[in-house]
Amino acid sequence: MNLPTLRQLHYLVTVVELCHFGQAAERCFVTQSTLSTAIQELESLLGVQLLERTKRKVIPTKLGIELADKARQIISLTESLVLDAQVDRQPLSGELRLGVIPTISPFLLPKVLPGVRGGFPELELYLLEDQTQNLLERLAAGELDCAILALPFDLGGLEYRVFWQENFLVAFPDDHPLSRGGPIASQKLPGNELLLLEKGHCLRDHALAVCHMKAMAKRATFQGTSLYTLVQMVAGGQGITFLPEMAVDEDFLAQNPIAVRPLAEKGPHREICLVWRASYHRKADLALLAERMHGLLAAACRPPDAG
Repeated sequence: MNLPTLRQLHYLVTVVELCHFGQAAERCFVTQSTLSTAIQELESLLGVQLLERTKRKVIPTKLGIELADKARQIISLTESLVLDAQVDRQPLSGELRLGVIPTISPFLLPKVLPGVRGGFPELELYLLEDQTQNLLERLAAGELDCAILALPFDLGGLEYRVFWQENFLVAFPDDHPLSRGGPIASQKLPGNELLLLEKGHCLRDHALAVCHMKAMAKRATFQGTSLYTLVQMVAGGQGITFLPEMAVDEDFLAQNPIAVRPLAEKGPHREICLVWRASYHRKADLALLAERMHGLLAAACRPPDAG
């Protein structure tokens, strides 16, 4: 089947709008004979008359007007297609759907989002916070383009790039007997005072694995849904908990009456990575995003005074 060309449709739309071959040819930057021939070829292809021609003017037929309206839509969609392709070629532009786990998002995003958006103003970033397994399922289903997760974790066939490493700190009530000092070994921690995140949060599993305390999970006095809840309980003297290094800075310590000490176990205790499907077509963009976040975190994160 022979189909009209975009050039023919463009000529038709212009002639119908101006009702004048000469003016239409001038707007299309072609000769009048070229434009007239193209319109005739279009009419021949479709087997209908689109224009009534007289010596002085051109009158679009009813069908000519209707087809010109459809031609405008086709041209508009084609232009949109080209623009979308051009956006996709620009580094970190257009829509990007990013998932983040809850034990990272409130601490990482404020440090990196202003710099990411400032450096890539054409990027439309859509964020979703959820637990690791749920994010992986959404990623596999194509509902997300990428996700920020913490390793170690079984990612299956997904590709990833690590952009940050950090250790865990132990948070104590400010008046706790163990609240002062340098790095503390996990064996010295009172397991009966341990406050943990509920199952599904990888921070819980990572911290327990680092401390070789997996058996103590069942003995935890409380299992919370967020780090904020655990911090408030520590501040209220209800127990101790683990915090990621990224979460603790001078402002954090000023706002929460707690004390922190680094874990003595060798680190890094977890790695922060950007994860995507192996088939994802904008891998270079994600590598650039990971690199950008690393630079922003390096500038923003400073070890807190744990003493």
